[in-house]
Amino acid sequence: MNLPYFISSRIRNEELGSFSSIISKIAIASIAIGLAAMIISFLILRGFEKTVTQKIYDFSGHLQITKYTLSEAIENQPISLNSEFYANYQDYDFIDHVQEYAHKPGLLKTDEEVQGVIFKGVAKNFDLSHFQPSIEEGRFINFPDSTYSNEIILSRRLCNKLKLSNGDNVIAYFVQDPPRFRRFDVVGIYDTGLEEFDEKVVLADIDMIRRLNNWPDSLAGGLEVFVKDTDLIDEAEMELFSTIDFDLYVDKVSDKYIQIFDWLGLIGQNVIVFLILVLFIACFNMVSILLILIMERTQMIGMFKALGASDALVRRIFSLNGMYLVIRGMVIGNVIGLGFGVLQYYFKIIPLDPENYYMSFVPIHWDFQILILLNVLTFFLVNLTLLVPTIIVSRITPIKAIRFN
Repeated sequence: MNLPYFISSRIRNEELGSFSSIISKIAIASIAIGLAAMIISFLILRGFEKTVTQKIYDFSGHLQITKYTLSEAIENQPISLNSEFYANYQDYDFIDHVQEYAHKPGLLKTDEEVQGVIFKGVAKNFDLSHFQPSIEEGRFINFPDSTYSNEIILSRRLCNKLKLSNGDNVIAYFVQDPPRFRRFDVVGIYDTGLEEFDEKVVLADIDMIRRLNNWPDSLAGGLEVFVKDTDLIDEAEMELFSTIDFDLYVDKVSDKYIQIFDWLGLIGQNVIVFLILVLFIACFNMVSILLILIMERTQMIGMFKALGASDALVRRIFSLNGMYLVIRGMVIGNVIGLGFGVLQYYFKIIPLDPENYYMSFVPIHWDFQILILLNVLTFFLVNLTLLVPTIIVSRITPIKAIRFN
């Protein structure tokens, strides 16, 4: 029989209804609340990171290949689509898809409003599967075979500013020599929740931009590259840079929208600080509570020592008691944290203002590696701090402990 475990279980049974029982429940509640808060925080943090980064990547790809230039003009310098890379990009194991695009600034004018925008020209090979979830109303552009399409897709924000609806038409003016204008039909409305896109980007046919720029079909403003594993973007960037022509440049989309990724990094740092504070409070509570339990059992400790029990055995008894409280608290904390995650994931019970948070509800992302790490970290760190109060046991002498009142 495991004597320390047996005595520890008997102590727990005797505590029912006593002051020690109340203290134990406080210990369990502190562990449960702390772990649940950490689980919920990381579920939401990973949800924010995943949702925001996925929206950016869906709209712009993971990597962009453009003409190397010192200018920061919105309008792209053309690159050739007859390159060896574009013709054989399927040979690269890390690449999922490549599509061409072109940017051109313009003005959208209605009877009442004028708005400066950036036309993003896309082609038939545009990966609609990534962008489809952002289309709120209408459909995507139909690309004719012989000429360019006069259909465009506007953001919900632009439609509200210009007082347009799906199915309306609008005139676009392009400042060039000579100036030109085109009439477009609004066939779809999208909403990414990202101000950088929704404030200014209009999706159109790339052949329309080619016609305005007098480009042949073999030219485009750039290439958007989607990689299979986003964790290997840096390696993909280096390999592409060594593969493409010398006058081209590879840019990570995360570097182009660095302010958003910095914001996500700042949120991550705040969550780490929160994690440290919660663990500190949980450890402090467990040390305090175990000290109280030891003080209440001082006479019992003296009796055990008088009967020949070693300090290690007595410490083991209280360590097992503390470990039991930690495990119970962790089980309850996991139920609370994971239960909240399931409810929010499937029912979206907590909404958000998309104007400020880029999304309309609190996102949840299941990262089971982090969940396991949180449980392991909590278990070992809290149990490690339990060694501190048990050291007091070795300083208790039998004669003083038996007389203790």
